[in-house]
Amino acid sequence: MNGPKSGPISHETMTFSSAESAAMNTALGAAAQGPRGANPLVGAVLLDPAGKVVATGYHRGAGTAHAEVDVLARVRTDLAQRTGGTGSRRGSTRGNAPSSTLARALENLTMLVTLEPCNHTGRTGPCAQAIIDAGIRKVIYAVDDPHEPAAGGAQRLRDAGVQVRSGLLAPEAFELNRRWFTAVRDDRPFTTLHLAQTLDGRIAAADGSSQWITSAAARADNHGIRRLIDAILVGTETVLVDNPRLTAREADGADSVRQPLRVVMGLRNIPAEAAVRGEVPAGPEAAGTGAGSAGFCGTGVGSADLTVPAGHTGPAGFLQLRTRDPLAASRTLFDHGVRHLMVEGGSRISAAFLAAQLVDELIVYLAPTLLGAGIPAFGDLGIGTLADAQRWDWDAAGGAAVAPLGPDLKIRLKPAAMAAGTTGGN
Repeated sequence: MNGPKSGPISHETMTFSSAESAAMNTALGAAAQGPRGANPLVGAVLLDPAGKVVATGYHRGAGTAHAEVDVLARVRTDLAQRTGGTGSRRGSTRGNAPSSTLARALENLTMLVTLEPCNHTGRTGPCAQAIIDAGIRKVIYAVDDPHEPAAGGAQRLRDAGVQVRSGLLAPEAFELNRRWFTAVRDDRPFTTLHLAQTLDGRIAAADGSSQWITSAAARADNHGIRRLIDAILVGTETVLVDNPRLTAREADGADSVRQPLRVVMGLRNIPAEAAVRGEVPAGPEAAGTGAGSAGFCGTGVGSADLTVPAGHTGPAGFLQLRTRDPLAASRTLFDHGVRHLMVEGGSRISAAFLAAQLVDELIVYLAPTLLGAGIPAFGDLGIGTLADAQRWDWDAAGGAAVAPLGPDLKIRLKPAAMAAGTTGGN
């Protein structure tokens, strides 16, 4: 399936003031402070009639207050302190009703947000309703939300009598979340590829040893990411050679409370004693179409209709997907609730996801070590000439693009921007 056009979603031509443009630019800067992943980067600003920004908020990741709710909480608290009202607690627009002074102040503010306010109830309530409840009468957003369950917030606002305009700095807002838009429209998880490698691009020595290329600080940082994702995926080769647990662990080595789904992709059987299995009930790890027994059902390479077994109910646990097709695996995981996938496999798995143009974020832990030989970070990407090379840009979202971690460097990259009119991918 081809990806979406890479340009921003079209909007009816509207005019905006210089103050509104500056405020949206501030919201985009705030949005970039959040972490990339299952949710888009979103920022929000409240602007007074004189064109002054009175509050700024942003989304800090899954389960936290959305940008609109965050900025409302900030301004309500500030106004309450200045007027003697009660305000509300951070991260919520509910609680004690605002005083008439607070209500009038909120009514005169314009909210600018980088993405259409959501219209669904998940871990948090609909942002569109929070805006209505707060008494905001004017909203400007940059781009429409393509995620069907969340879309429709603009219409909900209009139905409540809120003046809504859209399209301000739409190209910039689209570019900020370009890969998230692509993932949503392709019905697949946002995918992070993680690598721990030497200066000369090796993930293991010639004898296969790889523990540990990077420092404890780098490994601890990676475990912090594991605590936030929905699933972590490796290939059968990694399981058979390294026997990893693929769990998220705390600094003391104890398993974290929140664990990702542990996914192995490949056709070879995984031993019953493999550490990646953990403590899971007996039963089929994955099923697919075609002939096979009730245990492991054989799937052809590239099968697009893999299914997760009926006994699987949540993100934590173990799952094998018997395919070598990364897109088929990605869509299967998406269909079962995985929205942020981290790939930690070896050379072949990494190359497969890169060649399929499914990697939205690349995190490299670079150790100041040379091996000269050994296993390379990537297998064959099918690139025969420099003109076809995959290009990547530094990504400072959620922190610096390059940061020291003990003796190592953490490098965060995103696929380079595509030329206008091209389709999704790198």
